[in-house]
Amino acid sequence: MYNLHLSPEQIEFRDTVRDFVEDEVKPVTLKADRLDLNDRTLPVEVLRKASQMGLRTLALPEDLGGVGADALTCCIVTEELAVGDTDVAAVLAETSSLGLRLFSAMTPEQRARFGPAFLEDDDYHLALACREPGDDSALGINYHRPAARMRLATTATRDGGGFVIDGAKDCVANGPIAKLIAVEAQTDKGPALFLVPRETPGLAVTGQPGPRWYHGSCGQISLKGVRVPAANLLSLGDASDNGRGVPLYPALNLGIGRAAYEAALEYAQLRVQGGRRIVEHQAIGTKLAEIAVRLEVARTAIWRAAWASDHPDATADRSLPDLPLTTIARVFTAETVYRAAKDSAECFGAMGVMRDMPLQKYIHDAMICLHTGGGSADDKLRIAEALTSHRRTQPMLAAE
Repeated sequence: MYNLHLSPEQIEFRDTVRDFVEDEVKPVTLKADRLDLNDRTLPVEVLRKASQMGLRTLALPEDLGGVGADALTCCIVTEELAVGDTDVAAVLAETSSLGLRLFSAMTPEQRARFGPAFLEDDDYHLALACREPGDDSALGINYHRPAARMRLATTATRDGGGFVIDGAKDCVANGPIAKLIAVEAQTDKGPALFLVPRETPGLAVTGQPGPRWYHGSCGQISLKGVRVPAANLLSLGDASDNGRGVPLYPALNLGIGRAAYEAALEYAQLRVQGGRRIVEHQAIGTKLAEIAVRLEVARTAIWRAAWASDHPDATADRSLPDLPLTTIARVFTAETVYRAAKDSAECFGAMGVMRDMPLQKYIHDAMICLHTGGGSADDKLRIAEALTSHRRTQPMLAAE
């Protein structure tokens, strides 16, 4: 049964992470020099402390050495971390979710090789490298185009008892800090994923060039003659997003809106104008109320999607609609939080857009969530297809 009562463990997780954010994260990440969007250095020491709390291995089952948290708990933790800093939340969410996917798919031999280092090293992060440079797969502009799906440019050629990987990957989340990278490459039998340790000769990682449009750490990967044993081949299945996974990114987005709202609410109770606190003026009071309403509804959408991820049988027995609830939560939260961040900044007047104030950072972070990847426009097309059971004709694989 769908239940809004959090378990004692979930409440303890939430309160512990909330205290950690107030005591350890905000004092580091809200310093004026780090609010400069051109210098968002990762707070490595904060990430290390969060890892020591078990947040890096949050989703990993207990029998594999992790915490074994469910999807809802992971969303609660991600929201709380994002209130303090989106980069911290993004890095930990990526490693935590990949830890579950990768280690669950590994063979016992692979777990024995990679598991101990991952569990013992607080700086051991994970990355999934799938996107190729120049990939223009945005759904909207290609919706009615009869273009063929091209073969992967990154190749894995058999060589004795292993493979040699050559190619490049773009926009790899956690790429610059990952110690183990799952690389998608084309083999003679089709696409496959390979586990590639960071120190493997021929593997080079650089930061993502250009304007900063991502949360966390993002980079480009070059692979030149990278040799991996056949035992590093990973059977992960389809790595695509079906809209029904754990809504960690919407939870991160919600944390941005909450941070902006809480800053505006605190300021509105301190700032006096016309002989009274500005929160007592109708214009500001109404604006804050509207923000609170939007954030609460967004959280409901996220928690529902998280519960559905934990209980896939709820769709089978028609307790929940057979819809991509995570995609729905992502669209609603992205649009809601951007407006919430903008309205929160307006409560500060001209100060809301000053570079040494956190509100400009919150607006920028909210815009990333609104426009990153294919953005809400692509997500809405996917939802429309789910509503009507419409399936576009799948393109044929292009010839080599």
